[in-house]
Amino acid sequence: MSTGPGAPTRSTPIGPAPLVAAVEGALTEFFAARRELVGELGPVVVDAAVELEHFVLRGGKRTRPSFAWTGWLGAGGDASGPQATAVLNACAALELVQACALIHDDIIDSSRTRRGFPTVHVDFEQRHRELEWHGDPAHFGISAAVLIGDLALAWADDMVAAAELDPAARARMAPVWAAMRTEVMGGQLLDVHGEVGADDSVEAALRINRFKTAAYTVERPLHLGAALADADAELVTAYREFGTDIGIAFQLRDDLLGVFGDPAVTGKPSGDDLREGKRTVLVAEALRRADPAATTLLRTSLGTDLTAAEVSHLRELITELGAVDEVERRIAELTDRGLAALDSSAATAAAKQRLRAMALAATRRVA
Repeated sequence: MSTGPGAPTRSTPIGPAPLVAAVEGALTEFFAARRELVGELGPVVVDAAVELEHFVLRGGKRTRPSFAWTGWLGAGGDASGPQATAVLNACAALELVQACALIHDDIIDSSRTRRGFPTVHVDFEQRHRELEWHGDPAHFGISAAVLIGDLALAWADDMVAAAELDPAARARMAPVWAAMRTEVMGGQLLDVHGEVGADDSVEAALRINRFKTAAYTVERPLHLGAALADADAELVTAYREFGTDIGIAFQLRDDLLGVFGDPAVTGKPSGDDLREGKRTVLVAEALRRADPAATTLLRTSLGTDLTAAEVSHLRELITELGAVDEVERRIAELTDRGLAALDSSAATAAAKQRLRAMALAATRRVA
């Protein structure tokens, strides 16, 4: 992927649009570099790898690589230096971790669409039916998607290994990368348990948000960037405080969109979080305020095949209970606190400006 240790093969990104293009260019090069190996395994694996490539490249804001790259710059990284391409490639690998999480999350949530396309397990289920293969199409689709998600996670490690980081930077990055992968998988498990367990408290929902989303969306990407730049402990702490608060606010916004979002914008059916029985902070806040009758309605409705009218009724109830206002208040409080940590940090002025814009975009988004 490069012509020598750290030798740039593409222009280094300056603003948001060039960064997105550079990340996608790095991913495209990585997938191309894997084709020979995949080809030796035969057409079945080739098809799976193509599906993963399409899944990764056809959408997404490249949020995680953007936070990592900007964190690196803010800690003294040089976009025109000899390690810039290596760092960019390592940052881009976060998109493969994200792909793994999304593919598996769609299975866990029984989601049928993602960004307006069939989810990976649904795609392979449909292939099974169309080709009239033996066995259960749904089981085949889930099995194939689990393995494709696993492949994405394995390839994330491969992409970091192939990035040609200098040995010291790779050693600093390794423990952060390892912690992030454990946190996102552990957070997924907490989420699954939350849907079937007895703890529907706000505290439990916030813990899920902290580890399932905040850690690998903002906090650890910034931490990775700081580690690659050999930042001091004070800046790492500031980045992590900012990242945790903004990451949780990001997920709280996602909780609102999962109940009130426009399917034409979000790419997912309206009210999906209610049908999936997600124990979000939004739901926890509603339960905390509900009288016995409303509590019973909420608990018996979550995780069922709700009609559009039932979803609408639950939305009204959640709003009337004040849960929406409370979540919005939390988003604002977390955003303000995170920005204060950023403002008082030793990050460069340009990085602070960019991270502030990214934080506001993440916490005020409509999709």
